[in-house]
Amino acid sequence: MIISASRRTDIPACYPEWFVNRLKAGEILVPNPYNRKKISRIAISPDTVDCIVFWTKNPEPLLPKLKEIDQLGYRYYFQMTVTDYGTDMEENLPSTEESMATFVLLSERLGRQRVDWRFDPIILNGTYTLSYHLEKFEMMCEWLHKYTDRCIISFVDAYRGNPCPELEEDEMASVAKGLAGIAGKYKLPIYTCAEKVNLERYGIRHGACIDKEKIRDIIGYKLDLKKDTGQRTACGCAESIDIGMYDTCVNGCAYCYATGGLASARRKKEQHDPASPLLIGQLRGDETIVDRKVQSSRDMQISLFDYPFGIGSTDGYCKKCTKIYDIIY
Repeated sequence: MIISASRRTDIPACYPEWFVNRLKAGEILVPNPYNRKKISRIAISPDTVDCIVFWTKNPEPLLPKLKEIDQLGYRYYFQMTVTDYGTDMEENLPSTEESMATFVLLSERLGRQRVDWRFDPIILNGTYTLSYHLEKFEMMCEWLHKYTDRCIISFVDAYRGNPCPELEEDEMASVAKGLAGIAGKYKLPIYTCAEKVNLERYGIRHGACIDKEKIRDIIGYKLDLKKDTGQRTACGCAESIDIGMYDTCVNGCAYCYATGGLASARRKKEQHDPASPLLIGQLRGDETIVDRKVQSSRDMQISLFDYPFGIGSTDGYCKKCTKIYDIIY
């Protein structure tokens, strides 16, 4: 089981104490996004949670609690967004320079493999022009390329309440060409997140933010996971369980799809209790709670490619079943 924490809200920035309390308690209650009375109880332990994926624009509040998470036995990595926008777009976030410093600190703590840099969403308007983005991206690559293995980009999507227009395909191509040229100088691979547009001519491939191959490298074993059918068609992520709630992030991003506005999110956050099994509020007594069936997604099938000495060798044992290799030939 992969825990997504969270596409719906910035748990590391806004609710770090609650999250660690839930790990210690061994369960989380997650309401249905469209019906608060329907609640899933998710039992969690290091034996069932293969990996936690944190999505955040400001992990700093969670940093003091990483030692506790490590001691509890959970494995995790970060999708950290660092953009070049000002407070007109991201009202309550640290500056770009402060975010980069936190990114470096996080990477030095965890290792570059466990911190992906998200440069998204990309918006073009009179203030945030192509030349502006390219100049800032160059500066950011110079800082961050030694502290991550990848940069993930996406383009702003249109939806109700979003004041930022979608980019035309030729605009996407211009942005991609410019970013790829800069990232190439620093040998930093770029991937897209849930984008239909094909940018492979610029060396930019479709990516998976919850990437089972990356997770395998982090946790040390393969996972039997399917594509997440609950995400957009172009999303390449593996299946996961998201534990967040919409309309609860108070970062104040003007382009955010997950909130109905900053005032609404603040009202929700006022109901937050770090000791509650729910992210927001308490149980009212009229809910239906269903235990969600969860287990580790560890792939127990053995491949010939898993043998450390290769076919024909009798110099060791299979890492998984401890039987002499000869018996399978």
